[in-house]
This record gives sequence, structure tokens and C-alpha cells, in this order.
Amino acid sequence: MRLLNRTTRRMSLTHEGEVYLTNGARILADIEELELTVASSRAIPKGLLRVNATFGFGRKHIAPAVSDFAKQYPEVEVQLQMTERPMNLADMAFDVGVRIGELPDARMTARKIASNRRVLCAAPVYLGKAGAPSRPHDLQGHDCIVIRENDAAYGIWHLSSGHKKETVKVRGALSTNDGEAALGWALDGHGIIMRSEWDAAPYLRSGRLSPVLADWSLPGADIFAVYPERLNLSAKVSAFVNFLVERFKRYVGPNGDAHDGW
Repeated sequence: MRLLNRTTRRMSLTHEGEVYLTNGARILADIEELELTVASSRAIPKGLLRVNATFGFGRKHIAPAVSDFAKQYPEVEVQLQMTERPMNLADMAFDVGVRIGELPDARMTARKIASNRRVLCAAPVYLGKAGAPSRPHDLQGHDCIVIRENDAAYGIWHLSSGHKKETVKVRGALSTNDGEAALGWALDGHGIIMRSEWDAAPYLRSGRLSPVLADWSLPGADIFAVYPERLNLSAKVSAFVNFLVERFKRYVGPNGDAHDGW
């Protein structure tokens, strides 16, 4: 099979040559990645590992995980930087980021470490006073505690049930950019809040919070470890990501969706 057209002045690929080049390059890249994966599994994790996580999940779950990881891998120096919002890993030179919900950057490699969902809930004292909403539109008549990410005076909540989808603008007397403060206000009976299950589950189990519109779903909030590159994955990054996957595996069922609950 002819792969090249060659004359005294120029050389070009035939159609078959272009196909061979494209697929051959991909195969070689896969082989290189396989070799690096095997090599990194034998390498000793060491050096500086920079990790980014948001304050809430970072304080409650990632900081304790880093403590146990450091005991297991004493040659790795971990810098955990917690921020209100996820940082750009490449721009800020982070090795690993922990993300909740959809991943906006397709260039990142992501491994799911835990299943999670968002829930609407409120303290029984608030629901006893204001009543429980029976449909999403009813939220507009309630005090909703908004976690603000911009200067808007209201929050926008997206709900779905089967084929039905509703978008509701909500507002209330209290809003903040800090999830922990918002959760405290909800526990004090100030209104309805949207929180991740990892944060709200203990209070739902104890009865300090009650679910609201439980038949409606909110945007996904699964938890991922993300890192910038597929190739040349260092032993320290591979070890830390594998450590998180193993640590949180009880929150991910065999099909990747079901979980035991936080």
C-alpha cells in the first residue's frame, strides 16, 4: 500500500498515509501512557504536592484525608490551599483539585471519588411556621437562604422531576458567600437552603433539618479529583488520587451512582 507520494520537489501523504499517521500517533501515545502508568506505579511518591479544594468540603473531608495520606507517604510534602471557589489548576500550578458538580474544563482529567447530590431542606420550626412548598413555584413565596456567587439580589434554582424542568428565582432576608454560615442560618429556622448531601446529611438524619420538595432533583454534585494532564502523571499525584478513591469508595456503588449516604 502506498503511503507517500514523492516527486523530485515535494512529498505528500496519500489518504491511506494520513489514516495510518493519525491512528499510529494515537497508538504510540497510548503505549507511552501505559508505560508511564506502569513506571509510576513502581516509583516512590515524593516531593511537593499542591492540592486545591473549596473551604467546606476541604475542611471537613480533604484536610483529614491529607493527614492520613501524609502518614502513609512521608516523603510527600502536601500544600493544601482552600478557596471559596475552585482555582484554575494550570494557571496556579496546582497538581490536584477537588471539584463538586459539573466540570467546565474538558482538558482536565477527572476521577470520580464520591457520589453526591444537592438537596433542599429547612428546619422544622421554619416549615411549621411557613408551611412546606408543594411545587417549585411555591419557593418564590418562601424565605430562601441564598449562597451568593455574584452581586445578584436573588438565587436561581434549577429543579427537575422526570421530563418536567423548572427554574425558580428565590430570595430571602439572609444571603452569604459562605456555605457554613448559610447552613447555620437554616438550622436556626431562617428559611430554605440548597446544600450538598455531604454537608446536610447529618442534620437530616437527626431531624434538625427536614427535606423540601424531595420528589424534585437538583443539578448533579458528584465529587471529582481533577488534574491537568493524562501523560507524565507523577507518582505523588497518582498516589494521592488513588488514596482519595479508596478513602471515599463507600460513597460510590458498583455502578458508580448508588452510594451509602453521607
